[in-house]
Amino acid sequence: MKNKYIQVVTTISGRPGAEKIAKALIKGRLAACVQIAGPIKSIYRWKGKIETAKEWVCVIKTKKSLYKKVETAIKKPHPYEIPEIIAVPIAAANKDYLKWIKLNSG
Repeated sequence: MKNKYIQVVTTISGRPGAEKIAKALIKGRLAACVQIAGPIKSIYRWKGKIETAKEWVCVIKTKKSLYKKVETAIKKPHPYEIPEIIAVPIAAANKDYLKWIKLNSG
């Protein structure tokens, strides 16, 4: 497998924004699947203050080779000054699921 596949995570302030990002990624074949969950509660430090926010999380399955395009597609409509966009390698997975990611992204 050699880490050809990744899971990208981002958060956004509303469900409509999460769905917009998800649909753009799927339509553009930049991801095979985007799961949206929320609302979640995020607590973080921003500009010297502790903030609390209600957010939705998007979990994106894609190819590692598409990461830069995925990042750009997330940033384009994202309302945050510095959006969370984190990619982690898929170290192990169902072989058939990885084939499905390969066929449905890129």
